Amino acid sequence: VLRDDFRQPPGDLVVAAGEPAVLECVPPRGHPEPSISWKKNGVRVSDKDERLTIRGGKLMVASTHKSDAGVYVCVATNVVGERDSEPAELVVF
Repeated sequence: VLRDDFRQPPGDLVVAAGEPAVLECVPPRGHPEPSISWKKNGVRVSDKDERLTIRGGKLMVASTHKSDAGVYVCVATNVVGERDSEPAELVVF
């Protein structure tokens, strides 16, 4: 089972360069519990970048760069399939 509705979709965020940014996402209810990943401008975000941490639905950027700006989507995945959240824009000034 994987419901359609995200309990908390990420919201637009504006931060200054060098500041941390946190995008939060609470996935739809599902069985098994869905795992969370993120896409930026349609491309899956890798947590191999040491500035990025994905934990419990949150995408945390330790120190934002101009290049982090973009449109982020929270992706909930389980055996049934995957659901994309509404997009959220991160603006870095």
